[in-house]
Amino acid sequence: MTRPSRLLTTAAAGATAALLLAGCGGGGGDEKPKGGIAGADTGRTATASPSASAPPAPGRPKIDLPSDLSYTFDWSKTGEAAKDAVLADSEESIKAVDLAIANQDPMDKAYRFYYEGEAAAQIQQYVQAYVKAKARTTGHYRYYDPVVDVTGSDQASLVYCEDQGKAYDLYLKTNKVDKTAVTKNSYVLYSSKLRKNEKGVWAVEKLMSVRGSAKCQP
Repeated sequence: MTRPSRLLTTAAAGATAALLLAGCGGGGGDEKPKGGIAGADTGRTATASPSASAPPAPGRPKIDLPSDLSYTFDWSKTGEAAKDAVLADSEESIKAVDLAIANQDPMDKAYRFYYEGEAAAQIQQYVQAYVKAKARTTGHYRYYDPVVDVTGSDQASLVYCEDQGKAYDLYLKTNKVDKTAVTKNSYVLYSSKLRKNEKGVWAVEKLMSVRGSAKCQP
């Protein structure tokens, strides 16, 4: 059973749009949310959990995730303030989607802090699919090979890879974890467009994904 990218790919979301965060494993090429649900730093690595997460920056929402959900961000600081801010806000935006799923709230305020416009609408649909399926994400996600570009004072792009091989869907009624084998489709390439808004947040406005991308294979 294929686990799609965390950005839900459906006719409603658009044939080529994918909702950002979590999805896992890999199998066929069908585009459904992970587990078949219908409906994507301060050092070299940083693993986040409720006990290990750094306090949110002033004005940022606190993201308290289930203890069985964690992340590694294999992207180092660039030494350029704007690029490092894009990477930092992107980490939080990724985790904010899983928080909405854990809260079973398609309008959760944390992800709406980091997503705007088209991307926010896609995330809402993606989270709604999990709510409908009474499921959430679990396991470990790794993000790596970032390429960040900042244009002017308020426009940026970020391309990066996601390893979903150790991340799964957990069904809330049964507490069953839907594990799938690791294949080339466990690796996803993401491309995002961001804008620095009036709050000083690098918000995601557009997000695309390519499952099984050759660029992200181990």
